[in-house]
Amino acid sequence: MNFDPALWLLASYLVGAIPTSYLAGRIFRGLDLREHGSKNLGATNVYRTLGWRYAIPVGLLDIAKGAIPVLVFAPRVSDSQLFGLACGVAAILGHVFSVFVRFRGGKGVATAAGVMLGLTPLALGAAALTWLILLASTGYVSLASIAAAAVLPLAVYFLERLDRPEILWLDALVAAAIIWLHRANIRRLLNGTESRFGRRATPPAHP
Repeated sequence: MNFDPALWLLASYLVGAIPTSYLAGRIFRGLDLREHGSKNLGATNVYRTLGWRYAIPVGLLDIAKGAIPVLVFAPRVSDSQLFGLACGVAAILGHVFSVFVRFRGGKGVATAAGVMLGLTPLALGAAALTWLILLASTGYVSLASIAAAAVLPLAVYFLERLDRPEILWLDALVAAAIIWLHRANIRRLLNGTESRFGRRATPPAHP
């Protein structure tokens, strides 16, 4: 059944808006993660607050929230990479500004990775390698995410074949937005107060 493109964009936003981190905290520990750890609804804060057991599936689901609109929704309207990216951007916006948690979502890194997995997998591989190298060498998830976002448009330009040049500019805008969402982390990095990966917060007592 074919729907208007606007409806698929809305569906993409709503899929992206599913607050996986919030649901994990509420369902399994009775916690609102917006009040614990970094207060961010992302997989890293799930790890720091609840541990790997919850962070891994949350991270995978956040990636899926970006991949599904690109690989499942967009082809129902058009084979254009541009419309696929539009659906992906809608999902990222849903994750960052989720209507289900008063528009206080995550920073969109994992969901953006899912979008790139569906559209530009080679570029995603280069960005992921950058992320892993920086994380392993510095221990800062935020620095690794910022660097990966910065590398992504360059990797798209050099590694991918695009059917529309506008895709590169949209990728650059997404990367810039992700970096902007990390502005508080950048301040903490400059001040030497940013938390390193692997240091979990003490889990709050169950009410």
